Amino acid sequence: MTKAGIATLVGRPNAGKSTLLNRIIGQKLSITSPKPQSTRDRVVGIRSTDDYQMIVADTPGLLVPTYALQRSMRATALQALRDADVIIYIADASDGPPPPLAVAASLAQPPAAPVLLALNKADLLDARRSDALLADTPGAYAISALTGFGVDALVADAAARLPDSPFLYPADEIGTQPVRFFAAELIRETALEQLSDEVPYSVACEIEEFREGRVPVYIRAVIYVERESQRRILIGNKGSRVREIGRAARLKLEELIGSAVYLDLWVKVLENWRRKESALRRFGFTLPGSSDR
Repeated sequence: MTKAGIATLVGRPNAGKSTLLNRIIGQKLSITSPKPQSTRDRVVGIRSTDDYQMIVADTPGLLVPTYALQRSMRATALQALRDADVIIYIADASDGPPPPLAVAASLAQPPAAPVLLALNKADLLDARRSDALLADTPGAYAISALTGFGVDALVADAAARLPDSPFLYPADEIGTQPVRFFAAELIRETALEQLSDEVPYSVACEIEEFREGRVPVYIRAVIYVERESQRRILIGNKGSRVREIGRAARLKLEELIGSAVYLDLWVKVLENWRRKESALRRFGFTLPGSSDR
């Protein structure tokens, strides 16, 4: 009998969840950025071996929400915890022993699924600090999602805790979301790489048209920001910034799709979209029982 089930990755912003998802799957699915809160929705990858199929869910960082988008992000992370067969709780090793997951996630009680603690970025610690940290966190895994150090042992333990089950997806699939989703995420990642200050948190991307069947593949995408001043920053002097974002994003899209791409990229304003439930629904977010404010 094979094993199959959901391994949910949770942790505070910038703990390295997205990098770990990409490492486990062996391909880039989740965008990565040194800027916190870059993951806004659940990103699901699939790892299949002869013995198990692990559906790996990357989640938004655990935080105290202050506006509608963050409430949606928290609701997504909490639902992923409820769905999990095993939970991998990722913490930054340089921060020292992390609080219990129930405390970090402000849960009334610990989650039902077994929790494995992964102390990420452990390769940045010297031997003395690493030994002391592991002594304070018995059973934890010291890992580096970036280099792969310690990840195989962590994944083996998580896989052993999955329920006995036939595979839930075809063995050759590596993700559950459509290509349009990943295309929008790669464009947003590229914008994050080239923007600073508050602007990145105001960026959303929507794919308006994805026309396959001929080469190059035609993709029309819109980057939304919340204010006209942000739109001007994104466009740059005589369009220089948006052209560079488009060029870099096109290369990523061509690698993702395996074909030449014509990226038709626009920048528009959708005022205060992060705080409006109607705008969040437009971008595919869900928000538990709250009206616009």
